[in-house]
Amino acid sequence: MLGDVENHSLPRAAAFFDLDKTVIAKSSTLTFSKSFYQGGLINRRAALRTAYTQFVFLAGGADHDQMERMRRYLSALCKGWNVQQVRELVAETLHELIDPIIYDEAASLIEEHHAAGRDVVIVSTSGAEVVEPIGTLLGADRVVATRMVVEDGAFTGEIEYYAYGPTKAEAVRELAESEGYDLSRCYAYSDSATDIPMLEAVGHPHAVNPDRALRREATARDWPVLTFNRPVRLKQRLSSLPMPSRPALLAAAGLGAAAATVGLVWLAGRRGMPLPALPGFAGRRKRTAGSTSASAATGVKRT
Repeated sequence: MLGDVENHSLPRAAAFFDLDKTVIAKSSTLTFSKSFYQGGLINRRAALRTAYTQFVFLAGGADHDQMERMRRYLSALCKGWNVQQVRELVAETLHELIDPIIYDEAASLIEEHHAAGRDVVIVSTSGAEVVEPIGTLLGADRVVATRMVVEDGAFTGEIEYYAYGPTKAEAVRELAESEGYDLSRCYAYSDSATDIPMLEAVGHPHAVNPDRALRREATARDWPVLTFNRPVRLKQRLSSLPMPSRPALLAAAGLGAAAATVGLVWLAGRRGMPLPALPGFAGRRKRTAGSTSASAATGVKRT
């Protein structure tokens, strides 16, 4: 399905995965709303509103204007949140909230791409504070995510880097240039029409659980359409991906300093609801030590 093992005499290749409704069954950021409520970051009214937003997201509704309204709402909501508290809440509840909603099919694809010698990169509009620990959980080599501005240890409510739409495609191209990926041999997976620019950037685009607009585009372009519908706990089926310790998750959560809040923003950005704009992307290499940043301007980071 994914071709032969990479020929190392050829340029390198990677597989780029959107996160929400592609690798996991829900919105990564909105899934943490209960944790944020219990931690005192949001009140009951805000918790109910984010629950409604999650429902709309899962139902496949919300146009671009709705997303923009949600983006603005969530940006304002996270203003003043203590970054360290957000990191700790995400780390403490990551296994409980995210592990059960990882698609078995996506986990298998990640395994297959790694076995074939390709890097795996998560490219998500959700905030880095949420996406980076999930990337660690999945065994991804790098992460591209939205980043919020932080001052004096708290979110300002402004977005430094928004990983949404064409910006995702730009990040993919920059990584290809810095890492030597041959984009014609790379793969990409997403559920949303907003990621068409990213899908167009690679030689092997795939629509996963696509919304109506992406399904039409995939049909017109003869792109493969995949259906993922089996959430499963990683520890029950991914023997090849060791489960990271809580300290490792805390460290990963700390990498993105500004975006758990922003993850809420991402939803707005993709589906037309009110989420905030987010900045920068960070990356992590597991197999090759000592690699350098792709671009300081875009915030690529490896550990």
